Amino acid sequence: MIERRRESRARTALTVRVWGIDANGQAFNDQTFVRDISLRGALLEGLEHPIRPGDLVGVQYGERRARFHVVWVGKIGLGENFRAALQRLQRDDCPWRDELPECQISEARPVELKICRRARTDPLLRPLFESIQQSE
Repeated sequence: MIERRRESRARTALTVRVWGIDANGQAFNDQTFVRDISLRGALLEGLEHPIRPGDLVGVQYGERRARFHVVWVGKIGLGENFRAALQRLQRDDCPWRDELPECQISEARPVELKICRRARTDPLLRPLFESIQQSE
């Protein structure tokens, strides 16, 4: 299997609070745990409520909170609990940043924005391209 992650994950288990709207439209607020953490995401384990890929959930670790997109969801064995891969919204701070090895934090770099030639020359796209360049 080819590894598609942009960064390595730290293998640990942290108790977190997760909240959102489940697949049945019901609000939930569960205490569970995350493992295989990184600056960008984590694997959520032991969730009691069904959620779906694409859902947005809140996660709190200690006093820190962040919002995450659900990337995929699976059942844990034959039980009632779920696991889910989460990806943090870029504008939110990583709640478990202090738990990551220093080398992993220093490896994290902003994603480089690549603009195609058409965006620079097309009259409709040029204003957008120029605004992106000015904001950098």
